[in-house]
Parts: sequence; C-alpha cells; structure tokens
Amino acid sequence: MKRFLTRKELKLKKKQSIYAAIGIVIIIALYLFLTREKHVEPEAPIVCVAPVQQQDVELYGEYVGRIRAQQFVEVRARVEGFLEQMLFAEGTYVKRNQILFVINQDQYRAKADKVRAQLKKDEAQARKAERDLERIRPLYQQNAASQLDLDNAVAAYETAVASVGMSRADLDQAELELGYTIVRSPISGQISERHVDLGTLVGGSGKSLLATIVKSDTVLVDFSMTALDYLKSKERNVTLGQKDSTRSWQPTVTITLPDNSVYEQKGVVDFAEPQVNPKTGTFSVRAEMANPEHVLLPGQFTKVKLLLDVRENATVVPQKSLIIEKGGAYVFVMRRDSTVEKRFIELGPEFQNNMVVERGLAPGEMIVTEGYHKLTPGLKVRVGEAPKAESEEQKED
Repeated sequence: MKRFLTRKELKLKKKQSIYAAIGIVIIIALYLFLTREKHVEPEAPIVCVAPVQQQDVELYGEYVGRIRAQQFVEVRARVEGFLEQMLFAEGTYVKRNQILFVINQDQYRAKADKVRAQLKKDEAQARKAERDLERIRPLYQQNAASQLDLDNAVAAYETAVASVGMSRADLDQAELELGYTIVRSPISGQISERHVDLGTLVGGSGKSLLATIVKSDTVLVDFSMTALDYLKSKERNVTLGQKDSTRSWQPTVTITLPDNSVYEQKGVVDFAEPQVNPKTGTFSVRAEMANPEHVLLPGQFTKVKLLLDVRENATVVPQKSLIIEKGGAYVFVMRRDSTVEKRFIELGPEFQNNMVVERGLAPGEMIVTEGYHKLTPGLKVRVGEAPKAESEEQKED
C-alpha cells in the first residue's frame, strides 16, 4: 500500500539534502585548498661577473723563419799550386788573418826573385842614362854636342825610368802572388772542414774552394710577411725595418727552439724588402739577433714571433664573455641594481684569451663572464664565484 509523505516530512527531507550538498561542497573546497600548488617566486640566476679592464696589449704575428749567419765567407785559392799545409783544426774558431793553408811557393818565389833582379838591372840602366844626360847638357850649351845627341840622351833616360816603373809593378805583382800562397782567414768565426786534401792541385784549373767560415756571434732571422700584414702595420703607423724614437717599443722578434723552448735573446727588425714578390704575395723581413753561445745554427728553421703593435690603455674583456651572432657581438652588462643589459660592442684584435673592445664598453663596468646562456635583458641576477676559482682553491687546499 503506497504511503505518502507529509508536508513536514518533505520539508525535513529537503533540508537534509541541502545540508548534505553544503557539506560536500565544503569538503571539496577544503580538499582543493589543501592540495593547491604553492606559488613560489623564481630565484634570480647565479652568474659570474668581472670588471672591464684597461691594459697595454701586445699584438704579435707568428711566422716561419730561417736562421742565417751574419757573415758567410768562402775561403778560396787565388793562385794555382799544390796544397802543402793545413794549419787549423776543422770545426774550430779561427781569428781574422790567421794562417789556414799554405800552397807550394817555389815557382812564385822564383818569379819574384827574377823580377827583383830585373828591377835592379833597370835601376842601374836608369842611373847610367841619368849620368849620360847630365854630361850631354853642358856640352850642348857649349855647342860641343848636337841637338840630336841631347834628344837621344833624354829619350834613353826616360826609357830607363819607365823600365824601372814596369819592373817595380811586376815585382809588386809577383810578391802579391807569392803572398797568395799563404791563405789567411778573412774574418773571425767557425771554420768548416777542409774541402780539399793535402797534395791536391788547387786554384786555376784545380779546385779553388778550400773551406768556409761562418761568423755567427750575431745571426740574421729571415721570414716572410704578407701584403696584408704590411697594410695593417701602416694603419698602426709602424714602418718595419725602421726604428722610431717616438715609440716606447720597437718591432722585436722572439724565436722558438726545436725543443719548444723560447730563446732568451730578442732580435730587432732591421730590414724589410721594399717590394712584394708577385709569385708568393709576400715580402721578406729580416731581424738581427745576438747569439753569444752559438745556440742558433745557420740554416736552421724556427718559429718567429714578431711584436707588431702595442695598444696602450686598451679596453679588454675575456673571450668567454662574448656572444657572437649574425647581428654582431654582444655581452651582458650588470647594472647597479643587479639587472642585466644586452650590450652590442665593436671588437678589436684578439690576444691570448682576451679581446680588445674598440667601442661599446667603459672601463670598470661589470660584465657577465659565465652563466649568460640563461639570461634575458632586464633580468635580476645574483653574483657567484667562478668555477675556475673554486677549483683553484681546492688545488691549493
């Protein structure tokens, strides 16, 4: 049998439904409140910064050079004869005018003696001709001798004097050739091994090259530079091969030895070829370098490092702080309020791990060196220590 609810019961039932719905809503709201994600303010990224510095920057160029002796002399036989003596030790240091070789002198001494005797004969004839002329002149003045007699006496005297002059010249030549049989060192330096053996016919139809002498207390370093290097040096008002007293520096050269060590002495560029070789597009440059210990050997190839320019008080930044894109190079500059600014700059030459900045930065400004990949202009940052510095501290500990 169907039972109908009373009005009072219906009203009570409705209230219970409302209360139940309100309870469910409260439970859901409470659940959402308790499980909501908390809004956390993002932390400022940590970056490493460094101040923009000013310093004197030395710009170098590297080339391949060849060592050359300051003097290289070939000792040759100037007269023909058999080589009799060698009066030096091969590979040693010889002094200027030191006797090196002796060539057989017999024929040259005999020739000198013969010419000397001829000179004495001519001098005797000249004295006789002079006495004859002195006798003829007073006779001619007294009309006791004819004009022909006087002319003959004068001619005989002049001929005798000319013969004396010729004999003296022949004697000088003979003594000079005799002197050439003693071969002396033209310079002081290191002498090579002999090129001929004793008893060999040298000079004339024989071999004339006896040895070579190298003076290497000072050496020359030859290397080549491009025409572009020349134009760049002109832009910096540097003329290679000429000293400029108005500069505090000169184009100096340092070289690297075969064991990769740097030679302690420095050289100065003293010559530059005035024209470019059209085949290679380069021009030759020469530097003079002291070599007191003979460490550098002539003919040796070496690496040459040439000081091209010194930029005084240049603005310098580390290379690792640069960001290079199609639009140019820029860095992030940290302002005083710890926000960063994107700053485009004009770059100059590179040196070591730094770059010269021509314009765009002022000395003392703080630039981001590490951590710039996560930055956007206007973002606030925090300054941290560079990882490199941390690793160095760990090594010191």
